[in-house]
Amino acid sequence: MKNRRDFLKNSGLLAAGGLLFQQLPAHPFYSEAPYPDRIGVRLFSILKILEKDFGGTMKMLAKIGYKEIEFFGPYPFSAAEDAERWKAITPSLGFSGSGFFGLTVQQVKKILDDNGLSTPSLHTGLFTLENKMAEMAEAAHVLGTTYVILPSAETQSSLDGYKRQAEQFNKIGASAAKQGLRFAYHNHGNGLKEMEGKIPMDLILEQTDPKLVYMQMDIYWTTAGGIDPVVYLDKYPGRFRLMHIKDMIKKVSFSGDGGDPKQWMELFPYLTDAGSGVLDWKSILTHAKKSGVEHYVVERDLAPNPEESLRKAFQYLAQLKLGD
Repeated sequence: MKNRRDFLKNSGLLAAGGLLFQQLPAHPFYSEAPYPDRIGVRLFSILKILEKDFGGTMKMLAKIGYKEIEFFGPYPFSAAEDAERWKAITPSLGFSGSGFFGLTVQQVKKILDDNGLSTPSLHTGLFTLENKMAEMAEAAHVLGTTYVILPSAETQSSLDGYKRQAEQFNKIGASAAKQGLRFAYHNHGNGLKEMEGKIPMDLILEQTDPKLVYMQMDIYWTTAGGIDPVVYLDKYPGRFRLMHIKDMIKKVSFSGDGGDPKQWMELFPYLTDAGSGVLDWKSILTHAKKSGVEHYVVERDLAPNPEESLRKAFQYLAQLKLGD
């Protein structure tokens, strides 16, 4: 962003109204509100109803109380490689739409504005981040988006591989910064097991530039990888700027290193709505606010009743009183 005020404007921090969006303190990273502010929803949680009625779905989310939306690609501007990868998995998901669901970015912006919604973050593929950053930035600036996020990365067979991954992230971060954006990495579970005496995720955090590479912590997958989210939030203040919120029926772990979709799918049956499981959200979110998390994104993969799940999660989070 060109300056701090532009950043605040584009990340939605100057928006007023709504249960959770009262006047914020001057510093953008540390809110004194007793509840987690800036609660959003990732659209992957509501795949099929989005394809049928995008505008009606946005109206439903706004009525529940959500104020932020996180999109996922591929988009009209995405690299061909990312679009082809997505095309290969959509049949198993039971729907075909993604990105902006057949709408132009200007149409999406109007629908969001009409419903009091903003979109601080976009998930996208690696090839798009490496080769289509300018095109992504053009759409992001129309939407008022700050963060472009890589949802997962390939598991590496050695620490040297993770060092190269860190270098790759630094380059992407620099490219994003030149376009007035911020690059963030969402770890989907890989790199959380010790390798050669080092946890790869620690290496990535230590060898990436904190001014160029930000992080989105997925509480469910971090926990499944054997990492206490609170430990990482306290150990790396300022690095985790976004968070995915979903709960566990009981504490479960990956069968291996957490680095492939098969291991993720094995744990889907243990997903539940935030506040309905065993995770200590008061502790996690209290540390998250102190650590510098800006955006709290509710996600509920494969929910049998997504509207009900998103409503229950919002109502739980909206009343949660955080500690000191």
